[in-house]
Amino acid sequence: MIHVFLDDFRPCPQGFVLARNAEECKQLIDAEPIGILSLDYDLGWNEPTGYEVVCHLVERAKYPEQVYLHTSSAAGRIQMYHLLSTHAPMHVKLFNGPMPSAVLEEIAKRK
Repeated sequence: MIHVFLDDFRPCPQGFVLARNAEECKQLIDAEPIGILSLDYDLGWNEPTGYEVVCHLVERAKYPEQVYLHTSSAAGRIQMYHLLSTHAPMHVKLFNGPMPSAVLEEIAKRK
């Protein structure tokens, strides 16, 4: 099981696999089970957004154990949260914000 961090700009936290764009993230989702998925919304000018990744999760009905929305785009966060909260199974933990420091530290210790 892997943890995935989707962001075109921010550095990848220790213990996570970095996806710099939506396509890389979708390939990781299809390839391996995911424990934690942390999503950015804006992924560069004229590039698919994190919402496309959320649509991919819903279409495939393949969900990580936890999803964090670390984007600074309020509108993007609302859009992704709404779709996930409507479709994700009850066991998926959905967080409407970035990972707390304690979570990042715990993941970093394991690797």
